[in-house]
Amino acid sequence: MLDAASLHSSLLDVPTLSFVAVCITMLLGVFLIFAWLQQPEAHGLVWWGAAYLLGGSSMILWCAPSPLFASPRMLPGALAFVGCGLIWNGVRRFHGRRLAPVGIYAGALAWIVLDQLPWFENGTIAYMALGAAIIACYTVAVAAEFWRERRKSLYSRSGAIMVTALHATIFLLPLTLRVFLPNLFFVDWLTLFSLDTIVYAVGAAFIMLLMVKDHHVHVYRKQASTDHLTGLCNRGAFMEAAFKMQARQGKRGEPVTMLMFDLDHFKSVNDRFGHATGDGVLRLFAQSLRKSTRTSDIVGRLGGEEFAAMIAEPMETVPRIAERIRASFEAAGAVVDAKVIGATVSIGAATSYAAVPDIDALLLRADAALYRAKNDGRNRFHAANEEPGSESVRMIATARRTKALKGRRLRKLAGRRPKHAAATVAGEGATPPLLSPR
Repeated sequence: MLDAASLHSSLLDVPTLSFVAVCITMLLGVFLIFAWLQQPEAHGLVWWGAAYLLGGSSMILWCAPSPLFASPRMLPGALAFVGCGLIWNGVRRFHGRRLAPVGIYAGALAWIVLDQLPWFENGTIAYMALGAAIIACYTVAVAAEFWRERRKSLYSRSGAIMVTALHATIFLLPLTLRVFLPNLFFVDWLTLFSLDTIVYAVGAAFIMLLMVKDHHVHVYRKQASTDHLTGLCNRGAFMEAAFKMQARQGKRGEPVTMLMFDLDHFKSVNDRFGHATGDGVLRLFAQSLRKSTRTSDIVGRLGGEEFAAMIAEPMETVPRIAERIRASFEAAGAVVDAKVIGATVSIGAATSYAAVPDIDALLLRADAALYRAKNDGRNRFHAANEEPGSESVRMIATARRTKALKGRRLRKLAGRRPKHAAATVAGEGATPPLLSPR
C-alpha cells in the first residue's frame, strides 16, 4: 500500500498536474464544440463541450492556490454538477429525446442548499458523501439513457459501460480515499484526482466521438437498406438478410419459408384514385405486415406492389400466418383516405430445408405459388409443392421439434402439479401443437 513517504518521494508535481488537467479539459471542450459546428445534427456535442468547459472552470476554482477573486466555497462543486447535468442532457439530445432543464440545475441547487447546513462541513465524510450521492444520481441517469439504446448500437452499449464507469470513478474517488485510505487522502489526493481527471476527460471525449461516428454509420446504413415509402427493408437488404437466415437454419436442418405478396388490382387503384392514394395503400399493407409478423421475421418490399417475408417456420404453420396477414389487410384496406378501395392481397409461399442457401430458387417457387393464388381468384393463399429431396429432412426436423415441445409440455405440467402428486407421463398418442399461438 502507498504511504505518505512514497507519495512525497513522487516526481509528480500537483500544481503542474492540475494545470495540465485543466488545459486538457478546456481544450477538449473547445474541440467538442468545434466538432458540433462541423456536424450540427449531432446535438450532443455542444452540450458535452459546454460540460467540459464548466468542468475545467470548476477545477480552476478548486485547485488554484491563490484565486484571483473570492468565491463561495460551494461554487466549484455547483459548476461541476451543472456540467454533469449538461452531459446527461447531451446524451438525451444525442438520442433524439427532449431536454430535461430541471435536471441540469437540480444537483447544483441541492448542493448549494445543503451546504448551508452544519452537518456538511468542508472535508467531512458527510460533505463528500453528499457530492458522491449527487454524482451517483447523474451517473445512473446517464447509464439509463445509454441502456435504452443498447440494441441499436455497439458503441451505445460500450458507452453505457465506459462513460458511466469513468464518470463514477473520477467523482467517487475522493470519498473512497477519505473513508478507506485516510492517510493517502490527507497527504496528496489531488495527485490522483488530477491524473484521473485527465484519463476521464480524454476517455469520455473519445467514446463520445466514437458514438457520433457510429450514429452516422447507422443512419447511412439504414437509409441505404430501407424502402423510403414503407420503412421496410428494400430488395437488397431483404435478400441479404434472407440469405443469412436460410444459411443459419440450413446448418441446423431447420426450415425457412418465403412468403410472396402481391396487392390485387393495384394498377387499377392508381388509375382510379391517384398515386397518392396508391402510396397510402402500400404503406397500409406494410403496417399490416409488420403487425402480423414477429421482430425476428424478415419483411421487405421487393418493388412496386410486391412484398416478401422470410420466416423460420415449416409450411404447416404458414397458412395460419398468411391468413392473419390477408384478413388484416382486407379489413384495413376497405377504406383508405376516406375512399372505398377494397384492397386485398394474394399470397404464395414456399419452404426450404436446403443446407446450402439458394434464395433465388426459393423466390421462384414462392412466386409460382403466388401466381397460382392470383389465377385462382386473388385474395387468397397458395402453398408451393414440397421442395424436391426435402421429405427426409423435413421428417427429421419435425420429429426433433415435436420431441422438444413434448419435453417442454411435460416440464410445464410437472411444474403445475402439487408436490404430493405422483409424476405423470404424457400418453404416446398425444401430439402437442407445433407452435404456440403467434
